[in-house]
Amino acid sequence: MLHNSLTKSYKKVRDTHITLAHGSGGKAMRDLIDNIFVNTFDNPILSQLEDQASLDLASLMQQGNRLALTTDSYVVDPLFFPGGDIGKLAINGTVNDLAVSGAKPLYLTCSVILEEGLSIEILQQVVTSMKIAANQAGVEIVTGDTKVVHRGAADKLFINTSGIGVIPSKFKISAYNIQPGDVVIINGHLGNHGAAILIARGELALDTNIESDCQPLNDLVATILNVCPQVHAMRDVTRGGLATVLNEFSLSSHVGIRLFEKSIPVREEVQGVCELLGLDPLYLANEGKLVIVVAKENAEKVLSAMKSHPMGYDACILGEVIDSPVGIVLLKTIFGTERIVDMLVGEQLPRIC
Repeated sequence: MLHNSLTKSYKKVRDTHITLAHGSGGKAMRDLIDNIFVNTFDNPILSQLEDQASLDLASLMQQGNRLALTTDSYVVDPLFFPGGDIGKLAINGTVNDLAVSGAKPLYLTCSVILEEGLSIEILQQVVTSMKIAANQAGVEIVTGDTKVVHRGAADKLFINTSGIGVIPSKFKISAYNIQPGDVVIINGHLGNHGAAILIARGELALDTNIESDCQPLNDLVATILNVCPQVHAMRDVTRGGLATVLNEFSLSSHVGIRLFEKSIPVREEVQGVCELLGLDPLYLANEGKLVIVVAKENAEKVLSAMKSHPMGYDACILGEVIDSPVGIVLLKTIFGTERIVDMLVGEQLPRIC
């Protein structure tokens, strides 16, 4: 737990950098947790400072009949990048994993592994960013944990966030629902996050204005489900890119998927980076992209609803579900030929999220 004391001191941390004492369970740890985490995340559940968050089941059951639970760890390098940082990434990534099940995200945990020597100021910036992102997504951070490791045993800061949400009974969203004839829709341009991280590492002499697409998708999902509760499948496109998600869909539902190269949205700057480095935008990571599979008769109303939302105004249809070949994703090129789009093999970019 962040801290098991019932007394909130919010005493200012005197140290400028993380020391092993901040993970010892003593006064230094208490001051760090109270001042940095509890003070920033402040909410009625967290303020109880128990070893767990106690949540009201009656309130949860009023919102749905199923609980969605997810967890993820974030190890991005660098910690700060155009369009976001590791804190914003941790909140939005977990919120989005809940949202694509049809769940309303409600509560998150925050566990951190801090490397000895990390600047307290940097930690505060990350935690503040998490709070801002949580507010935007409408969720609360209600419990967590803090650990400190020796210098060199980690890379500055790792974050794990778990989240729970509630799924209304009318939503049955699963990759197993996909049927031949369905339409594949994306909410915007691909590859922005992966390209932004690559440029932010400063290893290339490139000057671009590419920003990560890191954003919470739960409000966009609610807009979609309001007009079409019968969405067949939905997933946020993160590591492995669109190609990996669609391969997973095709394998789960025993169908094929055909993409149309001319319809795949990629910003000119991202395409340029990919061509320069020999990368494929279909495999680049995203942190604010959503792929949806719906019946063909529902495609236009879903697309219209997405375009009315600020996080979906670049939405487009980019593919279709086919009978065969089963478990295969095909790309119809601008030249009229077709090629197989495999699942990502190896790693295009390390430490991406």
